[in-house]
Amino acid sequence: MARKGILNGLMDQTPAPSQELSRVDPAKPRYSKGAIGAVSQSIADLKARSIVQVDPRMIDDAGMKDRLERNDLEDLIRSLQTYGQQVPVLLRPNPNDPERYQVVYGRRRVAAMKLLQMPVSAMVRVLNDRELVIAQGQENSTRKELSFIERANFARQMRDAGYERKVICDALNMDKSLISRMLTVADTIPLDLIEAIGAAPSIGRDRWLSLADKLKGRDMTMAALGDTSDARFEAVFTALNPPKAPAPLPETVKSDGAEIARISRKRNATVITLPKDGFDEWLASHLAIMHRDWKNQNGN
Repeated sequence: MARKGILNGLMDQTPAPSQELSRVDPAKPRYSKGAIGAVSQSIADLKARSIVQVDPRMIDDAGMKDRLERNDLEDLIRSLQTYGQQVPVLLRPNPNDPERYQVVYGRRRVAAMKLLQMPVSAMVRVLNDRELVIAQGQENSTRKELSFIERANFARQMRDAGYERKVICDALNMDKSLISRMLTVADTIPLDLIEAIGAAPSIGRDRWLSLADKLKGRDMTMAALGDTSDARFEAVFTALNPPKAPAPLPETVKSDGAEIARISRKRNATVITLPKDGFDEWLASHLAIMHRDWKNQNGN
C-alpha cells in the first residue's frame, strides 16, 4: 500500500479551482531508506521539474539586479495577453517566509503577470543564496541579446514564412515601424553578405540603414574581411566609402627669407592667408587694380 500511496501522489494532477492559484510547498520532503526511499526521491525529482502556477503577489525579488533598467512592459503585456506565458520563470521558496517565493530569473515576466493579475507559470527549486546567484548568472550568460541585423534577418524569415506583421512584432517585441526598417535592411542587403558579416553586435540600426542605402546592388561579399563580425562590417562600409585623398599642404610664400603668406589650393578656390602686418591691408586695397592689370595682360 505504501507504493500505491506514492504513485497516487505522482498521478494526482487534478487542477486547482479557477479562483485559486496553486502554490508549491517549499518544505523539503523526508525520505525513508531503502527501495521505497529511492522511489520517493525519484518522484520528488519529477515533481521539482514540473511547471506550477503561482500567484505573482506571492513572489519577491532576490539575487542580483541583472538589468540596469526595467524596460517598458507594455509590449510584453500585449504579447502575454495574446499568446500566454510560453516560457516559465524560476522561483525558490523564500527562506524568510515559507508562504512566499523569490524570483531567480524572469523578473519582467513576473512584473507583467502581476499587472495582468494572472498566475505565473514557474519552476520551483530549493536553492541557497549561492545556488541562486549561480543559477541567475548561468541563465544570463546563456541568454544572448539579438543584434539589430539578427533581429532584421529573423523578421525577414518570419515574413517569408507567412507570419502576419503583428505576430512578427510580438515575437520581437517591437513596433511596426521598426520592423519595417528592419525588413528594408534585410531585403536590400543580400543574405550572403549578411551571413558573411555576421551578427555585428556593436553595429546599430542607423549604420545598417546607411550600408543598405550605399550598397546599390553591388556585390560586396568579398570585402567582408576581418577577425570579428564588427570588423567585417567596417571593412564593407569602408569599401563602399573609400577615404578621400588628403588635402595638399599649404604653399609658403617668402620674401627676403621671411614667410609673408600661405596659399591653400582647393577644388573651387584658392585661399591666401596673410599676417596682420599692414601688407594685408595694402593688398586688399590694390586687388581691384591688380585684377584689371591681369585682365589687360591676358587680353580679357
